Amino acid sequence: MLSVETHEATPWPDTLDWEVRAGEAAAAALAVTPFASLADAAPLVEISVRLTDDTEVHALNRDFRGKDKPTNVLSFPQVQADLLETMSNSDDGEILLGDIVLARETCAREAEEKGVSLEDHATHLMVHGVLHLVGYDHMDDVSATAMEALEVKALASLGIANPYADQD
Repeated sequence: MLSVETHEATPWPDTLDWEVRAGEAAAAALAVTPFASLADAAPLVEISVRLTDDTEVHALNRDFRGKDKPTNVLSFPQVQADLLETMSNSDDGEILLGDIVLARETCAREAEEKGVSLEDHATHLMVHGVLHLVGYDHMDDVSATAMEALEVKALASLGIANPYADQD
């Protein structure tokens, strides 16, 4: 069973139930991967989503990635990618898949620049973050293209337009 918990360190717009949206984004992301079964696995599969501000994300980005600037989303996987396939056999009944952290100001600025709602852009970033938790990356053109295709498919299942459509 998939459990997604949100923690608002900084107030985000209350136009949306962020906990529900984070759960929907995580389920949609997992559904388009070979790890879809984690959503219904016997152990509790947990993802934590922290909604915060640029200041906190800047510090995390500097401390954990060596990049001294804020970014839109950070993902902190707790399970090695090569162990994910065996995770449905967890002995303790609980799997912490990882943490995702979003920066409100950066997300809002990017959403405005793209002409999309903050809610849709943040959902895209949550999907993106979950894909990182299950081993996807965008370090080269091939892996970036594959990851973007999964994001587009997951977002479409939520009724959200292709965020990359204007880049083609």
